[in-house]
Amino acid sequence: MTTAGTAPAAIAPSSTRNRKTDLWICWWSIPIFYNVFGLIFVALTRVMPPPRPDITTAQIVEFFQDHSLTIRIGFALLMAVIGFTGLANGLIAYQMKRMSVSPVFAYAYIAALAVGAIPGCLFAAFAFLAATFRPDRDPQLVAMLYDLGLLSFVGSLGCFATQCMVLALAIFLDHNGIFPKWLAYISIWMIVTEILAAPVWVFQSGTLAWNGAISFWLGTAIFVGWEISMITLLYRAIKNQAADEQVQD
Repeated sequence: MTTAGTAPAAIAPSSTRNRKTDLWICWWSIPIFYNVFGLIFVALTRVMPPPRPDITTAQIVEFFQDHSLTIRIGFALLMAVIGFTGLANGLIAYQMKRMSVSPVFAYAYIAALAVGAIPGCLFAAFAFLAATFRPDRDPQLVAMLYDLGLLSFVGSLGCFATQCMVLALAIFLDHNGIFPKWLAYISIWMIVTEILAAPVWVFQSGTLAWNGAISFWLGTAIFVGWEISMITLLYRAIKNQAADEQVQD
């Protein structure tokens, strides 16, 4: 005869075996999303690498005419999949809550990303979609949308500096070894490169313009390294996590 007190023990093994399924679903969404992200921003919309800032209005209009269809397809696809970033960011925040630091760090990480999401990603999509939506739009307005989209996309990278600062501090203060300390140092480099994107609001050519070696290419290279490291370390963190571990609220 089974009592109420022994029932949980009978189902615990099955529950424990399936405990990480949700975490693996979240993890797999990350490499899939960033591959789709690369397809959208590189192959379809031509936002990465950014087209030149020092071109004429006629050249800007020609750019949108030449790529109108793929820009609309690409950014329409973005609107359908952008929400999957929530799974990636939520998984990182979850691992931060496993650290020996206050859960405030995890909440601050999510909040900082929320602040940067619109200017750092979606605004470029809205601007480019508006520029291609009406082919007969005034060329000067098209040029303005071109500038707004690319200045926002590259120039607002500083919005993400707080995200990286919060993550780096949490790693340095953590005694549970969830992430290695070298990830914190890469995150500090992310802060540096994101702040270095600020001059795009001033320069229209050269290394500090929105397509420059410092403002764009250096930051992009470090971001790619950071993202690959994060995906790998999240995999290890999930794999090494005890299935019955309780995470603080």
